[in-house]
Amino acid sequence: MKRIVVLGAGESGAGAAVLAQAKGFDVFVSDFSSIKPKYKEMLDAHGIRWEEKQHTEADILNADEIIKSPGIPDKAPIIKKIKEKGIHIISEIEFAGRYSDSKMICITGSNGKTTTTMLTYHILKQAGVDVGLAGNVGNSLALQVAEDPHAVYVIELSSFQLDNMYDFKADIAILLNITPDHLDRYNYEMQNYVDAKFRILQNQTAEDAFIFWKDDPIIAREIAKRHPQATLYPFAENAADGVKAYTKDKKVIIETSNGTFTMEQDSLALSGTHNLYNSLAASITSKLADIRDENIRASLSDFAGVEHRLEKVARVRGVDYINDSKATNVNSCWYALQSMTTPLVLILGGTDKGNDYSEIEELVKTKAHALIFLGVDNTKLHSFFDGKVPVIEDARSMEECVAKAYKLAQKGDTVLLSPCCASFDLFKSYEDRGEQFKACVRNL
Repeated sequence: MKRIVVLGAGESGAGAAVLAQAKGFDVFVSDFSSIKPKYKEMLDAHGIRWEEKQHTEADILNADEIIKSPGIPDKAPIIKKIKEKGIHIISEIEFAGRYSDSKMICITGSNGKTTTTMLTYHILKQAGVDVGLAGNVGNSLALQVAEDPHAVYVIELSSFQLDNMYDFKADIAILLNITPDHLDRYNYEMQNYVDAKFRILQNQTAEDAFIFWKDDPIIAREIAKRHPQATLYPFAENAADGVKAYTKDKKVIIETSNGTFTMEQDSLALSGTHNLYNSLAASITSKLADIRDENIRASLSDFAGVEHRLEKVARVRGVDYINDSKATNVNSCWYALQSMTTPLVLILGGTDKGNDYSEIEELVKTKAHALIFLGVDNTKLHSFFDGKVPVIEDARSMEECVAKAYKLAQKGDTVLLSPCCASFDLFKSYEDRGEQFKACVRNL
């Protein structure tokens, strides 16, 4: 009996273990951290052996194949030993793909992938397609393949998941953009990160579609080098030679082999240029999936966005309040800051995960005139930002924080909660933090 060891018992690892067992493998799960109760219950219910807070080498290095959680870096000691032994390492998505003939719509990019994934899923689901949501959002693909299969999957893929994918094929691959991210995992070589993102094109044929942002210089350079086999569907803000999705005369226009789709740009639920790109990518996908125009139109205009991700809360006395509590790392905050066009009062802070704030330093200095640090211990934030922004205040509760923001913001400003940090010092979760922010803003 072939032995599979799963490293990491989060959503992807637990799901992979259940599928591996269903396919008759000898399965063992090992997590160097503690395993959440719900995943322990899942593994126990299926009679799968697991360990936590350690990696027992004797039980791991005898595997025929390893399924690795995307969060585990290659420099982890156990991974080095696995590689020395020449044991093949794959991702949960790669493993799940072996047991599914469903249509795979895969989305990656440095920014915007969650929104595009959720929007694409929303359009298909509302149109009555039998669709599952997987990857970085939704439920584990492997678990769905094992216990709740769908005809189509919309999958958000990080570079880490793509790193360990080999034979998997996307029927529709979407690459939104490439900006420096996670370089610590790629030996600080941008090209390594770019190569990881481009793995989304692996195994594609002319029957498959590759949707991408035409004006991204890195993507343009790589396409010229790689000559993808897939049919190309570039999108851009404005019409140009070969562009399949663009805006013209305040209309969104999508051209595919399934016909041309148009709608008023003002009717899009999501605003901002980055969200226009997300909407264009989702529209091409939906058109290729043969969704009717009226369904696409309805879903693009009623999509509520991803909660706690650049979520507009209210406008109070000419000041916009935006909840981006989902930004629990520096890169997510960078993305939020990039999209802001007004002066800012920025709320940062919480449980620091070893953050390097230099990534957002320039954006903070040019866009924010006040910072509010919302956390139990704000020492690290002070040591980095003190003297770089005119006003810096501390807050120990959401009420205090919103009251200070209200005083500091002037008409035409935006108050942005985009904390860069986990929430566990003052809140139950990033959702709880976002809900409290919204409640306090609505009480102003």
